[in-house]
Amino acid sequence: MAVIDWIIVAIYAFSTLALGAYCGRQSQSTKDYFIGSGAMNPLLIGVSLFATLLSTITYLAIPGEISGKGPIYLTNYLSYPLVFLILGFVILPVYMRQRVTSAYELLEEKLGVSVRLLGATMFLMLRLVWMALLVYLTAKAIAIMIGADEGAIPLIVIVTGFFAVIYTSLGGLRAVVITDLMQTLLLYGGALLVIGTITWKMGGFGWFPTSWPTNWDEQPLFSLDPSTRVTVFGSMLSVFLWMIATMAGDQVSVQRFMATKDAGTARRALAMQLSVSCIVGVTLGLVGLALLGYFEAFPALLPQPGGVAGQADALFPHFIAFELPPVIAGLVVAGLFAAAMSSIDSGVNSITAVVTAELVGRVKGRNLEATRQVYFARWMAVIIGVIVVLGSGVMDQIPGNFMAVTNKIVNLFTVPIALLFFFALFVPFANARGVWWGTLASVATAGSVSFSGVLFGVDPVTGLDPVSFQWISPAALVSGASVGLVACWIFSPREKS
Repeated sequence: MAVIDWIIVAIYAFSTLALGAYCGRQSQSTKDYFIGSGAMNPLLIGVSLFATLLSTITYLAIPGEISGKGPIYLTNYLSYPLVFLILGFVILPVYMRQRVTSAYELLEEKLGVSVRLLGATMFLMLRLVWMALLVYLTAKAIAIMIGADEGAIPLIVIVTGFFAVIYTSLGGLRAVVITDLMQTLLLYGGALLVIGTITWKMGGFGWFPTSWPTNWDEQPLFSLDPSTRVTVFGSMLSVFLWMIATMAGDQVSVQRFMATKDAGTARRALAMQLSVSCIVGVTLGLVGLALLGYFEAFPALLPQPGGVAGQADALFPHFIAFELPPVIAGLVVAGLFAAAMSSIDSGVNSITAVVTAELVGRVKGRNLEATRQVYFARWMAVIIGVIVVLGSGVMDQIPGNFMAVTNKIVNLFTVPIALLFFFALFVPFANARGVWWGTLASVATAGSVSFSGVLFGVDPVTGLDPVSFQWISPAALVSGASVGLVACWIFSPREKS
């Protein structure tokens, strides 16, 4: 990277701090700090939700998956219309009738304090581990781009976490939402610049494949073999369930819906999020195809000798570092940096909201002055950032490429958390004991599928796990819902005859 590229990245980073300080002057209460007073623009909220759920991991994982394994992952976007119908017209109207800071407040009225704390605890575990993985993979990619060895990763982690946590702790949700818009524009622009650069270097669209490359996996429509890594049906089902579960049970999503005025505006935010996600996802898929075509045409430029298959995740950051011209490289790196910060800021703000609601509201009582609550929330954001930075040091122990690792982490608690809301809001005979049994079954199943290779051994020929990561969500849903419904029926009070 040239000096001008570093200047571009620095300008972006410090502009986020200035924005955080500006927004911080408008946050005088926890309502302002966490949900922007509950009347924010739904289009901005939708873009923010997209930026939060995309992350650097996905930004890197989609091109790596498409170039190294095949394009079938992109078929998951076909499930989005059904996602919109179920979320927009079944789930959101129920949620928006109850205005809360912590999504897990919705669980207490029906299922009691223990289930509310269970949901909050699982959310904290999920987001802390997810953010630690995020900053680790981001630092690893940036290290490739600047030509540094792995010893530089901890320093990059600290710098990334510092900027994201500081502007988040200062400005609250308003700063997060506005910077998410900036970050979305940067990361999408970065993807377009990569496609444009490859097209220009190759004199046209010769990078687009006209046949199935030899390094791609077999990716059938459907397979009865659970070890088949990706199928069209499995990919669509997995992403459909993940989207529903994340929107319905994750504080990051629920908090943004609560920042809108009503169910109608929340639906518009959801429509914006899904639309932007499709556009950016398909564009990143094209980046993967462009990278594959470019390095097949110029194999001497690969990061290491050999084919594309074993190093697909490194192609995107390597191309940014060594093939993009100055200024364009700086803009793309800023986009990568932005994608990391968009997920860290949202995660930190949402975790802080949950901890503040569950700790300050429950332990200290609700009489704490508004300014002191905001002060407490800001310090909590800093503490959470430190935990994430420290936790990133052990993330290299999780096996798999970016896409597999991401799914193993984000799906571990996503469905179990959403099941809590399913029982609390839609099952009349639900009770705390039954829900606890269902949650234990769901988490155990998700963990068994996520780490089936570690638990039961990988195939010695293909190196595949016994059960593909795409079945984590379906298996967790079936086991958790079935066990939970039976247990709730068993423990439900019977009328005496």
